[in-house]
Amino acid sequence: MADTIQQLLRERAESDSTAIIYGDQRTTWREYVADASAEAAALIAMADKDRPLHVGALLSNSPDMLVAMAAAGLGGFVLCGINNTRRGESLARDIAKADCQILLVDAAHRDLLDGLDLPGVTVIDTADPAWRQRKSAAGPLVPHAETTATDTYMMIFTSGTSGDPKAVQVANLMIMFAADMLANRFGLTPDDVCYLSMPLFHSNAVVAGYGVALAAGAAMVPTKFSASRFLDDVRGYGVTYMNYVGKPLAYILATPEQDNDQDNTLRVAFGNEASDRDIAEFSRRFDTNVVDGFGSTENAVIIARDADTPLGSVGRGLPDVGIYDPVTVTACATAEFDEHGALTNADEAIGELVNTQGSGFFSGYYNDTAANDDRLRGGMFWSGDLAYRDADGWIYLAGRTADWMRVDGENLAAAPIERVLQRLGAVSRVAIYAVPDANIGDQVMAAIVLRDNTTLRPEELEQFLAEQEDLSPKAWPRYVRIDADLPTTATNKILKRELAAQGPTAGGGVLWVREERGTAYRPDDVAAATT
Repeated sequence: MADTIQQLLRERAESDSTAIIYGDQRTTWREYVADASAEAAALIAMADKDRPLHVGALLSNSPDMLVAMAAAGLGGFVLCGINNTRRGESLARDIAKADCQILLVDAAHRDLLDGLDLPGVTVIDTADPAWRQRKSAAGPLVPHAETTATDTYMMIFTSGTSGDPKAVQVANLMIMFAADMLANRFGLTPDDVCYLSMPLFHSNAVVAGYGVALAAGAAMVPTKFSASRFLDDVRGYGVTYMNYVGKPLAYILATPEQDNDQDNTLRVAFGNEASDRDIAEFSRRFDTNVVDGFGSTENAVIIARDADTPLGSVGRGLPDVGIYDPVTVTACATAEFDEHGALTNADEAIGELVNTQGSGFFSGYYNDTAANDDRLRGGMFWSGDLAYRDADGWIYLAGRTADWMRVDGENLAAAPIERVLQRLGAVSRVAIYAVPDANIGDQVMAAIVLRDNTTLRPEELEQFLAEQEDLSPKAWPRYVRIDADLPTTATNKILKRELAAQGPTAGGGVLWVREERGTAYRPDDVAAATT
């Protein structure tokens, strides 16, 4: 097995099997590696040798992104996946945080840079004919470095308890180990077709999508996820493998079932955060092997399901996975249940998932000593995820620490969303917190107290949120509660745990609900009936 992305791509350089399928376009591995080599040579030639060679990628799931990923591997420099749902100064902060000296951008995202101050960053439009000419004239590739297994291949941003995204340094070793294991586990070969519809700036897509295809020499279909187009794509491209994170299975299952749904080529769907119901239903409906696990961008705590995993559990952890009380730094008690299966010792059993042996595959956050120190305490890696474990070793997730929310497969923090809503003149106080999603993970809920003698209409809130350039689309509250007051502590801190316990339809005030995948808010009749 190759140790690095660089070595593995070199092994693919003489292969005439298909590497990329994009619409009617077919690209062989030989052509793909050659194009990526040319791009790497051009980027290295224009780079400032006195600065870290970090190249940002603000790109769609497309051949451009795949070429950028291979260019970084072949060239021995670091690719920084830029989250294309970020806006305004938050986007500029990510680019600066990763020390990007070059930023690749496509037509779909070029306008996101309008008005941003990006000192020291050279922006390259991948559709610019001048860039194509520069690649053609670059000459043979002389790598910036011959990489090793522990060298960083890519930086991938994630959100933490502070609300500020952190750049995870993803080493070659992490990708190669997982990708080779998955390719072998599912028997993937160059005859397979991998469906890459999860964002390629996300760790799931890199490790469980791109890396798996690279390890198997399989073809890749880069695309934007669409539930309505999913089955047509599978059939049209002959897709045999897909990766997912969050709720894609639920979205697909929401489409009308057809008698011939099982008439497709998909053999394996691998990912995390699907519900037990969706795993079983997707497997039945599409006659597909669905394998769901647990992990994070840091990849320090790994939990895997198997055929015996009970409902509600995410599986058993590796031997180094523990559940610890973050205050006492001691292992939590084994979970105990009543005759109905309810947890009876939550206070003693629920704790934070940790890697008791250290950082695992986690190589640290880039340029963030404080965040690294917070994650690595007492010789253990603290994940920020709460869980409990039964007497047989099965692990059950219990939520997030602090103000984390897991929405559509991504972590969001409450404070940045609160700061945005506080810009609205009618708002006096606001609390952002998580309520359970009907399928898996969380939905964002906002509880708002208006200023005296002010009003706020649903359409006004929608217009305001649309104007906030630094607010991610995933951070739009799904539920908005307008109330006369909010529960507080003696020190006037809002008691979010009480709000969260009430759920979206209980408590006082008026409730608005946003369309599931839209932007419009409407009054909720169920909530109105309870007030």
